[in-house]
Amino acid sequence: MAGDSLATGQRSPGDPAITYPLWPPLTSGCPRTGTAEIAYPVEVDYAYDEVPDDLFRRSHGPSAALDRWAPLLPPLDAPTLGEGGTPLIEIGDGVYLKDESRNPTWSHKDRLNRCTVSAAVRMDAPGVVVASSGNHGASAAAFAARAGLRCTVLTSPDAPPAVRSFVDAYGAVVLPLPQESRWPLMRLIADRLGYHPVSNLTVTHTGHAFGPEGYKTIAYEIFTQIGVPAAVFTPTGYGELLFGVWKGFAELRRLGLAERTPRMYACEPAAGAPLAAALRQGSPAAVVPVGPTSAYGIACSVGGYRGLVAIRESGGEALPVSDEEMAAAQAELARQGVWAELSAAAGLAGLRRRGAVDGPVVCVSTSSGFKDLAVGSHRAEPVEPTWEAVSRRLRAARITA
Repeated sequence: MAGDSLATGQRSPGDPAITYPLWPPLTSGCPRTGTAEIAYPVEVDYAYDEVPDDLFRRSHGPSAALDRWAPLLPPLDAPTLGEGGTPLIEIGDGVYLKDESRNPTWSHKDRLNRCTVSAAVRMDAPGVVVASSGNHGASAAAFAARAGLRCTVLTSPDAPPAVRSFVDAYGAVVLPLPQESRWPLMRLIADRLGYHPVSNLTVTHTGHAFGPEGYKTIAYEIFTQIGVPAAVFTPTGYGELLFGVWKGFAELRRLGLAERTPRMYACEPAAGAPLAAALRQGSPAAVVPVGPTSAYGIACSVGGYRGLVAIRESGGEALPVSDEEMAAAQAELARQGVWAELSAAAGLAGLRRRGAVDGPVVCVSTSSGFKDLAVGSHRAEPVEPTWEAVSRRLRAARITA
């Protein structure tokens, strides 16, 4: 399927006149526009006039994964793990949940890493290196293992046990390090060992050029499921998911399949919220202090330009949400039968903060609750195996015969 890609090169989202070849992927952003204070990303461009007319009408089997969208993705040289094809669940009147916990390593990062590890394969790299305390590291380790590549994960000493178990199982080398040390050391590993970096290397976030391309497929799937919603609420750290989903809808409009794009809402932990800060300041990206939060997966001190592009071009907003609001959204999802990570519930928390939106609304839930920091800390008190003891426990839970 790799040969089906119509990717033609890389370009600057801020200045389409600035273009680069497709190879090598620019993992440190645009070299012509970046400065010591701000890094600008690049994105992948395509021969859109060659996209098959029936791409969004074809019948695909359940094993097609991201390969069904190969013309609008970078070359998919890494083997699939069956990523993508996640369900869209109606959780209220016109409110839908895109449940990304159904991916192979239980998060949306599998879409990104199918594309970034594919770049490592094409570049003949001996391995990949990633700085992550959560979903990204687990996913990168899985796709590297599937592709026969080594993987090094620079992580936090207090990473969730479930994530550490994932990474260990895939045979990755795990280096617990202080946060400020991870990115300089990742660059050294990339430079000295030739490992392909699949996470950010820059002062403000640029990320891997191919990463958000995987996230576009969420928009494609939503479009085939319900059309174009009025709004999409996404848990947001750096803003790569936000940008990828917006770009997917923007491509549908460019191809004449959709008349508009949905408004994109960045749902960030109020403990930091760099995209909201950048919008207030009128700057292309912001660096902010991050206070205490349990939403570790999206607790970012730096933002990225691509996220602001999605918000501004779609007429959306950045919505800082508190841990309490995310916990309430997490509990609401649990009552619907969905166990989401606290960070993953930020999309629904943002909708509840924003209020009703006319038309269908999609909240993206990015990951399983099994990834939360507090998992394993709750223990049920043992109960005697008698009806009297059981009935007392049930009455305490307000369950009566």
